[in-house]
Amino acid sequence: MEANTQLNERRLADAWAELHAHTINGNPLQADAYRMAFADPEFLFRRETRGIRFQLEMLKPDLGQAEAGIESTVVVFGSARFVDPETAQQRLAEAEASGDAARIALAKRDVRNARHYDLARQFSRLVAQYSNGKPEAERLYICTGGGPGIMEAANRGAHDVGAMNVGLNIALPHEQNGNPYITPSLSFKFHYFALRKMHFMMRAKALVAFPGGFGTLDELFEVLTLVQTGKAKPVPIVLFGTTFWKKLINFEALVEEGTISPQDLGLFLYTDDPQEAWDFIKGFYGL
Repeated sequence: MEANTQLNERRLADAWAELHAHTINGNPLQADAYRMAFADPEFLFRRETRGIRFQLEMLKPDLGQAEAGIESTVVVFGSARFVDPETAQQRLAEAEASGDAARIALAKRDVRNARHYDLARQFSRLVAQYSNGKPEAERLYICTGGGPGIMEAANRGAHDVGAMNVGLNIALPHEQNGNPYITPSLSFKFHYFALRKMHFMMRAKALVAFPGGFGTLDELFEVLTLVQTGKAKPVPIVLFGTTFWKKLINFEALVEEGTISPQDLGLFLYTDDPQEAWDFIKGFYGL
């Protein structure tokens, strides 16, 4: 009898191959009781199997990052709508050529906001340059939501210096694809926001929030709440873009009204300088 000497060999029935052959022949995916459960999309997308989907969405990115040696991340949030300075200048030139006052005003706003794209790229480059010279266990990896704008800028900064970086994308009604600067093997796609949030926090050693919209605010307050309530270990939280954040959120008013404590204002740092943000994180951990 043939011995199974390959201890790590994995054998699965080729259910996926069977399913693929079925679909490429133009046959519809009809419900099929005989199909293996893990190769049955209709079954996996039933309401009753939602818990299984939660587990899978938790496990797949965790295994992928662990296998790549990703243990500690610096998470960067910010608007998906900001563009790089070159694109912003091109839009302004086209708007001015059109003579459309409203279009020109929007293009000027793009130019103004493009500085945040550039600063996010600079910040991530600083993190990646530091980590490139460290043993794997001591490295910090940039992690973003994987989309365009500030997320793209942060992944791009790490990519600039050849560092691995992570993108945790999500399926949205208006399709959002992973930006081209994420390490391909670390570009993950989620269906559930809750599972994606867990993955942001599981390895996060710092959070840097650039100006952004509802998604950025959602992630920021999630982290602030977890740290404030002791559900997560304290981590450096940086609000990048002092004027934006102080105009948007009056944290001092929350202290005045007694809804947060004065010491809660020490949970985060305002800054406009990539080096200051990085120094703050380094100082927190004594790097």
